[in-house]
Amino acid sequence: MKGMDFVSLDVETANSDPSSICQVGLARFRDGVVVDTVSQLINPHQYFSAENISIHGIRSSDVKNAPSLAEFNEQFWQFIGNDYVVTHTSYDRTAVSRASIHYNLMANQKAIWIDSARVTRRAWKEFNERGYGLSNICAHLGIEFKHHDALEDAIACGKVLIAACKVKSFTLDNWHNELSQKPLSRFEKLQIDELKGNPKGSLAGNIIVFTGNLSLSRADAAELAAKAGCDVAKGVTKKTTMLVVGDQDLSVLAGHDKSSKHRKAEELIAKGQKINILTESDFMTQVSSQN
Repeated sequence: MKGMDFVSLDVETANSDPSSICQVGLARFRDGVVVDTVSQLINPHQYFSAENISIHGIRSSDVKNAPSLAEFNEQFWQFIGNDYVVTHTSYDRTAVSRASIHYNLMANQKAIWIDSARVTRRAWKEFNERGYGLSNICAHLGIEFKHHDALEDAIACGKVLIAACKVKSFTLDNWHNELSQKPLSRFEKLQIDELKGNPKGSLAGNIIVFTGNLSLSRADAAELAAKAGCDVAKGVTKKTTMLVVGDQDLSVLAGHDKSSKHRKAEELIAKGQKINILTESDFMTQVSSQN
């Protein structure tokens, strides 16, 4: 397809902190065809959790001699250049942002991002509310790949975008404008109190609430939670089972410096209710396997 020039990106992380990038996959598409790729293990100099190892199979021993993100950062942004950067959901973009901050690295503030999961929800009506995870949409389109290998995921992500362009007769500029200007639903306007979870998700049956400053928008966080199976609620009640607190806010210990939602959850926990209070990083790890 003429004009289909972009770089697709996927990352894997060592633990619950999105900054712990341990693999980067990059695929350059020209006119809709893969012309160059990078698959690079990264030593995050952080611990590897058993949960994350079970997802992608990368261990600390595998990255012992790999470059750090600081050593790879210049090559990373040079490869992307001035192209659109495409990821499936906002997780990978968030990871790059958090890693840049964590390791005090220069990031390309002018990069233009396209979320192929949001594209999927607009291109195919049957995936408007659920089923828009990378493995599911690839199965629908007949795209074969090895999930949770960063390069394979990146290439698959790019192929999904190309398929969506064909379905809607859209260019990349069309999609960027569509995602920038036209809300998909009430949930992208942050009215997330009635968002229902995917009943087949790994976290199905949970009722989740968000509080504090998150690196994601509340709409993006809600979409990730719903895809993983959670019903998303606006406030903490006796039905709440999970509370996600912005990473920096969870460390605040002084009484009313905590949000009202956080205090309410702790009151209910003290009365015997089971509410799992998570940092944003822990939450991202739990939903990452759904991407």
